[in-house]
Amino acid sequence: MGAGVSGFAADTQRDCQLTPSLGDVPESCISSIFMYLDPPEICKLASLNRAFCGASLADFVWETKLPSNYGYLVHKVLDRSPKSLSKKEIYARLCRPNRFDDGTKEVWLDKRSGKLCLCISAKALKITGIDDRRYWNHIPTEESR
Repeated sequence: MGAGVSGFAADTQRDCQLTPSLGDVPESCISSIFMYLDPPEICKLASLNRAFCGASLADFVWETKLPSNYGYLVHKVLDRSPKSLSKKEIYARLCRPNRFDDGTKEVWLDKRSGKLCLCISAKALKITGIDDRRYWNHIPTEESR
């Protein structure tokens, strides 16, 4: 009776090894699919298995999610060379609010759409034609930057 059970277990193991799984899909195929997904979806799928995680690190996937002027933004806002960071790391850093020009401006990427968002404080504004101090006084408050 024991020999019959162990033979059955061996057949079951052999069948399981021949069955393909998600981990068997090549990373290049998964990366090609990731190009059409939103970044939050890519990050969720990357936690499924090693193949998905590896595919989520491909630079060509994240380059499609970055704005066309991302090189300028990395230089201006992050004060780094774009070549020193992976595209995924650039995307992650640009999705966080980044202040520049003495903290008077803030820029970030919307995680879903990849659109660039810019916040300009009142100190950074210049009103054309009314730059005379008689008409324009900045009254600082605790909430202002």
